[in-house]
Amino acid sequence: MKEYLVLCHRRTWLIAGLLSLLALNVPGQEPPSKPVAETKPPVKTEQEKPAEKTAEKKLNFALSVKTKPILNLSLKAEKVKLVDIATELSKRLKTPVLVAPTLQTEVVSIEFSELTLEPAMQLMAPAVYIDYEVDTASGVAAKPLGIFFWGNMGEPPVTSVVSSSNQSLLVEGDTEDGVEPETEAEKKRLEEQPLRIEYQNYTLSVKAKKQPLVLVLLKIGEELGVPVDIQFDTQDVIDTEITKLSVEDAVRKLSPNVRLYVRADLAHSERRVLRMVLSDPTKTTTQGM
Repeated sequence: MKEYLVLCHRRTWLIAGLLSLLALNVPGQEPPSKPVAETKPPVKTEQEKPAEKTAEKKLNFALSVKTKPILNLSLKAEKVKLVDIATELSKRLKTPVLVAPTLQTEVVSIEFSELTLEPAMQLMAPAVYIDYEVDTASGVAAKPLGIFFWGNMGEPPVTSVVSSSNQSLLVEGDTEDGVEPETEAEKKRLEEQPLRIEYQNYTLSVKAKKQPLVLVLLKIGEELGVPVDIQFDTQDVIDTEITKLSVEDAVRKLSPNVRLYVRADLAHSERRVLRMVLSDPTKTTTQGM
């Protein structure tokens, strides 16, 4: 009797074990999931902050650029590399600021407050050049396209920021151009010419009697020795007389559709035209940096 009971108990254990195994392998039933440990988002350390904020902390000079009511700058720097100041100026002004190879290691100590662009830049290097875009149709100030901190090594290439890939050519057959009149008759004939352009001492004189605008601009470009890009086939006619004005002011009187690219030589207080563009008034394309 005892042996029978032991066998019954063993059989019960075996059945219970088989049922447990079957329960673990029932199709479609997932085993109980283990508790997932709670995760927290990583905490940013000082080293993981944006690089630009870290760079700002490393500036060893104080620079302020304000645009209202007009563009003005303030700077305080003590024994700082000129190239470092130029890099920060370029960021703030959104304009290329280039340093001559001979000034790459130049260290400056300088302080000024609320100066406009040209007086401020003139304090930065022995020679400073600024290339501008002048829109004759608007009353806004000229837009700086590039600033050059230069030394005594000649001026920067004129195509550094102002391209001159397109150029319209003027072809004429008068072999007497450039020859001074000798007789009264020749002088009178010269005075009666329908188009006369003179450029002396950085001033421009224009005498045009019902002349095509395109021809007038091409003659001005020829006189200045600069490329002229005709992007707009206009039939405008010029009938005017302009005497000894700056090129910028004279061209404003001719057409609102002309863009001038001008270089200012701050050391010598001179401005000269690098390029002229007759643009399509229906388009608003401007040259970028």
